[in-house]
Amino acid sequence: MASDGQVFVKFGRIVAKHCLDKRCSTELLCAAEQTHTISSQLSIVARVKAVTAESKSSSELLVSNAQNLIQAVWHVLKAAEAACIKGLQKPPPDSEEEEVAAFCTHWRKTLLWHRAKESLNSDRDELGLRKTQTRAEPTLTAMVQEQSPQTKYTPKHPKPIKGHTTMDSRL
Repeated sequence: MASDGQVFVKFGRIVAKHCLDKRCSTELLCAAEQTHTISSQLSIVARVKAVTAESKSSSELLVSNAQNLIQAVWHVLKAAEAACIKGLQKPPPDSEEEEVAAFCTHWRKTLLWHRAKESLNSDRDELGLRKTQTRAEPTLTAMVQEQSPQTKYTPKHPKPIKGHTTMDSRL
């Protein structure tokens, strides 16, 4: 789980690097750094727990750190959504960055299509306001959760994070 957190750190840094809005980029970098810290902390706690006797407090600490990592990853994805809405610079061709940008662009197009479809909804309530469907807007989080392990992000030219295998560098 800690190594998967590092994948989201790398994703956040790539999106921040290509974000057109400085404020969104800064927020995303902060979220990525927080995720990196929590992921490292979780890794350390897991290693210590693996070599020490079983205790309730160490298990609680491990679970707490895992929950913190999930929240930090969620924050990275929300900040990445904001950055994608503002727009991304074109990354170098045939790079891992290009694939991340393509993933984000696909999500943005899906979101804009959803919003356009909602705006064309002619159903009105008693006040004349447009009714929205109960379907939620697409999110990066949902896209990541929907992907099966076979279709998860794997770069054309694998450039794994130090200490990770090619299969770990997915999104």
